[in-house]
Amino acid sequence: MPITVQTVEYLGDYRLHLTFNSGESGIADLTDLVQSTPSAVPLRNQEEFRHVFLDEWPTLAWPCGFDLAPEYAYYLVTGKSPVWHSPPSSKATVKSDKPRAVLIFSDTSQL
Repeated sequence: MPITVQTVEYLGDYRLHLTFNSGESGIADLTDLVQSTPSAVPLRNQEEFRHVFLDEWPTLAWPCGFDLAPEYAYYLVTGKSPVWHSPPSSKATVKSDKPRAVLIFSDTSQL
């Protein structure tokens, strides 16, 4: 089952309280992401940041067009990568506590 964000609550500064479909919840501090990501520049204005919402996927999104993958939000809150369910394989797999991919999408109209 893919991980999704069920609820988002703005807490102040660049912090959000998130609840996931796994039942887990916690606080995601997006300060570093907002300050270091060029496409997140509009979110440095906390008035813009506070307008976070869940779009139709549901993904964390902002009116400026910036959005954040639920898998990355899950990692920020729990420190764990989402569990991907796949059919058993005869191939060896490598286990890691680090996320395999970080997906950050923003407005692609300028690409």
